[in-house]
Amino acid sequence: MPAEKANRLARETSPYLLQHAHNPVDWYPWGPEALARAAHEDKPLLLSIGYAACHWCHVMERESFENEAIAALMNAHYVCIKVDREERPDLDDIYMAATVAMTGQGGWPMTVFLTPDQRPFFAGTYFPPETRYGKPGFGDLLSRVAEVWRDDRAGIEQQAGELTSAVRAQLSQVAPAPVSRALIGQLVQQLSTVYDERWGGFGGAPKFPPAPLLRLLLREHASSGDARALAMARGTLDGMRRGGMYDHVAGGFARYSTDERWHVPHFEKMLYDNAQLARVYVEAFQVTGHADYRRVAMETLDYTIRELQSPEGGFYSATDADSEGVEGKFFVFSQAELSDLLEPRIAGVFCAYYGVLPEGNWEHSNVLWTPRPLAEVARELGLGDSPAQLASLQAELDEARQRVYQARLQREPPLLDDKILVSWNALLIGALAEAARVLDVARYRDAAERAVTDLFARFVRPDGGLYRTARGERVHLDAYLEDYAYLGVALIDFYESGGPQGALERALALCERMLRDFADHEGGFFHTARDHEALIARSRDSQDDALPNASAIAAELCARLSYHFARDDLRAAAERTVERSGAVLPRAPRAFASMLAVVDLLDAGPVEVALVGAADDPRTQALARATAQVFLPNRILAHGEGREPPPEGASTLPLLAGKTAANRDPAVYICRDFACEAPLSEPALLISSLRARRSG
Repeated sequence: MPAEKANRLARETSPYLLQHAHNPVDWYPWGPEALARAAHEDKPLLLSIGYAACHWCHVMERESFENEAIAALMNAHYVCIKVDREERPDLDDIYMAATVAMTGQGGWPMTVFLTPDQRPFFAGTYFPPETRYGKPGFGDLLSRVAEVWRDDRAGIEQQAGELTSAVRAQLSQVAPAPVSRALIGQLVQQLSTVYDERWGGFGGAPKFPPAPLLRLLLREHASSGDARALAMARGTLDGMRRGGMYDHVAGGFARYSTDERWHVPHFEKMLYDNAQLARVYVEAFQVTGHADYRRVAMETLDYTIRELQSPEGGFYSATDADSEGVEGKFFVFSQAELSDLLEPRIAGVFCAYYGVLPEGNWEHSNVLWTPRPLAEVARELGLGDSPAQLASLQAELDEARQRVYQARLQREPPLLDDKILVSWNALLIGALAEAARVLDVARYRDAAERAVTDLFARFVRPDGGLYRTARGERVHLDAYLEDYAYLGVALIDFYESGGPQGALERALALCERMLRDFADHEGGFFHTARDHEALIARSRDSQDDALPNASAIAAELCARLSYHFARDDLRAAAERTVERSGAVLPRAPRAFASMLAVVDLLDAGPVEVALVGAADDPRTQALARATAQVFLPNRILAHGEGREPPPEGASTLPLLAGKTAANRDPAVYICRDFACEAPLSEPALLISSLRARRSG
């Protein structure tokens, strides 16, 4: 196939697949056509899985998939399939399990050889074109596997059977067992042994942002007063915000840090990371009142709205690490560039504060970071460190950052992965809604509402289920458990931030559909729906990874709705889901932070907060702001007009039933198990009362 001719991937929506649409490889997307050809011609499948912002995926494409000789080997001996792991997490789960079982590690690009009936028999990740790095050359590997396929089919069949059995065992769930909240305290102790006291984070390089763990640490501190939990959370949050993994020019976080200092990132920026981290920084601001946490949360959310929100309202998925074929080129600066951009005095301050060196601090250029406090830099430069002087200096630096940002925009930008995924959007909707509530910033609620509107306008299937992904006008692929669970929880967050009750009712409808399509009758959830395409295994989400464990979020959805709607059946579904992880959770609690948060909610039960009063009444708004000042990880929050009798046709949530504005004044009722105390109308008293109850 000539290199300039488009292959079948040109008809796809995934930017990752479209990157490969002009390879000389005869690529297929995953589907019946490729599988039927492999069966008809008795050829093995060569499955390549990656994603658009993956640096080593780009490297393997340049080295091998654009190589005419290697492509000829692929085309001659294999039916070649390219998969975007973000569009098809089910396939990624299955064949990542095979790769880990065979090699002991996983990653992307993932390269898996399958029999025509989809069973894996050999797997790996990145392969260079020639033998190096201790890895076989990809061309030699292709020839060798083809030879074994021809000469030793019995051996391949045996290997495929054993590897498939291992995958099924890994993806199956063990017998249920009870789970104790004491595991959270044990996890805090476990984390203490690997906590990096100097830079924050847990363990050495590379360091990934541990958002579910940080949220659990904040939750544990709020519940028990554990000072160590808070110290580890703050140390990690401070390390990440000061490091180069945080984009000090535009806001937002890169995928991970390649070093233990959080300094040098892998430069791709993923929507799901920024959604989760913005949420953590909002919660940390609630807990500590630290202004830097508010700033980082806002800069991160503003980045997503400015650079990732589509005209329709949904959010794009990611930006690449590479531009002009070079990793990080868009993001780094030389000292000379900064000196040319900025007035000499502020250029000196800027370079000192952001760690810029004449020779560069990374590969002869500079990744901006702030390893030293501004006060220390100011003293060193003889600029004074009084609060007024530091405030003035910070204002100058902020103005300088804007100039640097505008200059950076003139560069060739990294690829924008402009597909829209329901689950990733849901994570951001939840973060925006909570930020709107806690930080009292209306534009975040507006952005969340636009995204919700877009998802329900375009992603609802004719049968009432959800689609997974869209790019441009094409919306397709049936949604997974994470899409239903994350979106349901996001709708609860949106309602509790002041959104319409209809959002909560939509969350309930999604939950009931999720239970119908994904629940296992023995408890817990499968990743795929009952009517999903038959694969060699039906996987379950069992632990947190880059995304929160979808089964845990499904349990959270059931639990929170059970309290909002007084539904014992939903609480029971949440409890069964937790129990399905009960046998493995104690062995690796660090991997189950999202599930442990649900354990905490079910164990403690929520503080029930009912706010009644006209939404446009300044007194109602003052009470809402007061409620938002207190970090209540276990809560349900209902709001209504408090009119009695309620307007005709209005549905009443159990928590709002019988609640009226006290003496026609807005009021807040604080309840447990729907037994409520006297209403409060003074914000200061409300804050004091909520703080006294947050530990349950």
